Amino acid sequence: MAGGDHAEDAKLKGLSRIFNSETAKGRANVAKATYAGLGLLILYFSLKPSKK
Repeated sequence: MAGGDHAEDAKLKGLSRIFNSETAKGRANVAKATYAGLGLLILYFSLKPSKK
């Protein structure tokens, strides 16, 4: 990569630096968080005790 992402990182603070939509790394983090959330929901509903 060209290294232009470092200038943008200086302006962003907090979660917007991690989950930005302008860089490939930020978009990948959003995708990972989405997959992790869906996985946790599936795990929760599969392990939840059933009502008798």
